[in-house]
Amino acid sequence: MQRRSSMLSAALLAIVLPAGAALAQGAATVVNQSIAEAEVLGAQKAWCEALVNISRTGETQGQAAAKALAEKVIDAAYGYQMGAVLFKPTLTVAPQTFRTTRAGALAYFVGGDQAFPKDTGFALKGWTKCEVANSAIFIAGDSATTMGNVMITGKDGKVTTVDKTWKFVKDDAGKLRIVVHHSSLPFSG
Repeated sequence: MQRRSSMLSAALLAIVLPAGAALAQGAATVVNQSIAEAEVLGAQKAWCEALVNISRTGETQGQAAAKALAEKVIDAAYGYQMGAVLFKPTLTVAPQTFRTTRAGALAYFVGGDQAFPKDTGFALKGWTKCEVANSAIFIAGDSATTMGNVMITGKDGKVTTVDKTWKFVKDDAGKLRIVVHHSSLPFSG
């Protein structure tokens, strides 16, 4: 009778549990794609540090070295390997305002791509410091969106403030990726 009861319980669980769910004798594998605020702040800090490092590399080692570093940064920080990234850089104009491809993002940051003739390399402008001041962070499970300002200091000490919105998701390896990046100069009217 007990065997029949165990079989019945197992059959009921198979019906009730979602597809793929199973009971294990030991510890279960847990997949948690939730994003923590500290991860978001770390990603923003890393983006700022990368911008300054690309700028410094461009000044000390030239555009080719800055481009190689920018490629590594883009591959590590953005989600282009997951699909299109919704990237609207600060200083772009039609018909190439939006940079949904890795090549478009790279051209914006370091220039040198004939397909994007107006790009001179935003990351090559001699930036020495970059700070983020979030107005808000909205985290909903496996995605996080931030909105606020990024203050970038040039080698002359002048601070440029841009309005910035980022959306982050985790890739299959659990690494935070930028999938939306909107940047604009504040309205001055």
